[in-house]
Amino acid sequence: MNPCELTASVTAIANMLSCNLSIDEISLLGSAFAQLGDTLMTIAAQKSLCENTSKTL
Repeated sequence: MNPCELTASVTAIANMLSCNLSIDEISLLGSAFAQLGDTLMTIAAQKSLCENTSKTL
């Protein structure tokens, strides 16, 4: 999947989900997904750091 297809897919999913949710539910879901993204980036950074540190030893 190329970057344009990925962003179009994510947009389509967001539009589909938001059709049946209240504003409060959309806000909560958005916050939860933002936290998920931040947590995944933290895990990826930590794994990268650990891998790079073990390669230099």
